[in-house]
Amino acid sequence: IAPPVYVPQKEDKREKKLLLPELCQHPKHVILYLLSRGIDREIIEFCVSTGTICETREHENAVFIGKDSAGKPRYAALRGINSDFLGDANGSDKRYSFSIFAEGKSSTVHLFESAIDLLSYATMQKLERMNWRSEHLLSLAGVYQPAKEIEKSKLPAALERCLQKHPEVETVLFHLDNDPAGRRAVQAIRTVLPQQYVTKDRPPEIGKDCNDCLCIRQGLEVTKARKKKQVIQTER
Repeated sequence: IAPPVYVPQKEDKREKKLLLPELCQHPKHVILYLLSRGIDREIIEFCVSTGTICETREHENAVFIGKDSAGKPRYAALRGINSDFLGDANGSDKRYSFSIFAEGKSSTVHLFESAIDLLSYATMQKLERMNWRSEHLLSLAGVYQPAKEIEKSKLPAALERCLQKHPEVETVLFHLDNDPAGRRAVQAIRTVLPQQYVTKDRPPEIGKDCNDCLCIRQGLEVTKARKKKQVIQTER
């Protein structure tokens, strides 16, 4: 019996209207923040030049933008660089989450929970003298929440659209967090992903997530340690 073949659902024609906050012309604070997280400058500048990394004018929050095939912003994740603030801009469509697709065709897509994890993996690829634009890199716009009964879970909207847009994809690699939520998410997605795809679980070798792994490799403080230090200094 032949394995089931993946047939993507028809895209909903109802378009959400993305409401972006007022943005700075040059995201200097966000660039410095990402550099402090170990992200490679060339990768940051590539995203700035393509309009996928921006900075809000009012609070200097980082903005990670996902665009449609026409280059129109359809999703925006906001992250505080001096706070724990996290959120999506009103009207964000998770089908168009932050991503860096390969320069040409690729049979592989790598999955991440967040934009910073994606950028961290790209940086590690560059450190290992690999071409960080050779394969598709896709963030899932946050922690994926499977159904209570895993087999009843749905594919993440961003992954479903990616597979529809890139029918040449054959392999899906998971780089989700080393925690119960991340491990369960991998299990659920692998369960509901059609058998035609090869799946490989590649969690971070050290640390909770890809950015922890990158920071540890570069001798930088990981996120939680940095925030804890800031809190202690504030209390003093």
